[in-house]
Amino acid sequence: MRYNALQILKQGLSGNRGWGRAWRKPDPKPTYDIVIIGGGGHGLATAYYLAAEHGLTNIAVLEKGYLGGGNVGRNTTIVRANYGLPGNSEFYSHSLRLWEGLEQELNYNVMHSQRGIINLFHSDGQRDAAARRGNAMRNQGDDAVLLGRDDCRKMLPYLDYDQTRFPIYGGLYHARGGTARHDAVAWGLARGADQRGVDLLENCEVTGIDIENGKVTGVQTSRGAIRAKKVAIVVAGRSSQVAAMAGMRLPIESHVLQAFVTEGLKPVIDHVVTYGMGHFYISQSDKGGLVFGGDLDFYPSYASRGNLPMVEHVMEAGMTLMPMLGKARLLRSWGGIMDMSPDGSPIIDSTPTEGLFLNCGWCYGGFKAVPGSGHCFAHLIATGRPHAAAAGFRLDRFATGRGLMDEEGTGAQHNLH
Repeated sequence: MRYNALQILKQGLSGNRGWGRAWRKPDPKPTYDIVIIGGGGHGLATAYYLAAEHGLTNIAVLEKGYLGGGNVGRNTTIVRANYGLPGNSEFYSHSLRLWEGLEQELNYNVMHSQRGIINLFHSDGQRDAAARRGNAMRNQGDDAVLLGRDDCRKMLPYLDYDQTRFPIYGGLYHARGGTARHDAVAWGLARGADQRGVDLLENCEVTGIDIENGKVTGVQTSRGAIRAKKVAIVVAGRSSQVAAMAGMRLPIESHVLQAFVTEGLKPVIDHVVTYGMGHFYISQSDKGGLVFGGDLDFYPSYASRGNLPMVEHVMEAGMTLMPMLGKARLLRSWGGIMDMSPDGSPIIDSTPTEGLFLNCGWCYGGFKAVPGSGHCFAHLIATGRPHAAAAGFRLDRFATGRGLMDEEGTGAQHNLH
């Protein structure tokens, strides 16, 4: 069934009783060509592009819970390509181009809204850094406009421009950035992969990875053993645990990143806004809730509940930037488990085990990378060669020191993230 306006009208007049299932609920087959561990955004995108672009359909996506129940449904939905360093810049530019055609390609409304992102700055030094980043973005072929204080006042009149400690000097405007509906992204990719013959296996937890003579041969799961020629690990904050099943110790740590949403309000924030003197970012959802987040909880954890001191820290940053937040009631909060790499950049690479592939280390950039990650990872799995847009995301850079990226400027040290 294709989704279109006529179908919506027809189903509405018939009580919505004619909609088909978005995807099948198959039982596991004993053997697949490719097994993808992880049914989040990156895993589903990988399966979709393997089928859509490389014609590979004997594929299973294994998810220990339900599709989209991990980080892809636990984020602040921001989509952007305003990275400044070679390696990351090319990749996120590639991913944004895929975002811009994703709804038409999937025949699914992922609610991609290019409402624009404004990164505020609060000093002469930050203005210079914003100008350098903007020039790098424009050289990459993306959009960037340096805004002055008066420009920001016209676009963002609700901010506190005269705060004593951190007055707002201006911002870097990335008009093609914005948001997308995280659940819809997972559902659309799942539907697209299923339509092309991919088996999506929910409630199928991987308990072991089978390796013989240095080559992967399959996986052990809660629903039985599954043999496979190739196995791909793409499980975000659980990467270290799953990779350990294959005898690998990864150079990443798992941290909790909290997010928050207020009660529904009338439209007031038209863009995504980030605070230059604190790790705070905010936008308004289509349902009216103000969606925002901030820093990591700064200790390794697999618990997705977060802690109260970080809640207070994020609220302080929000109140400093826009005091009107104090009148809104907080509706709920949640935490995603982030796989933080030493240089703040991801890993998309093959491993020393033949047929075993790895996709992890997305730090703060996981959601915005979903189509780009899946596209590049599918290319690597299908061809054995890295995609040009992800050529710098090698695993061995942490052992050799060659090609280390440092988007945050914090250095290759876990404790500085």
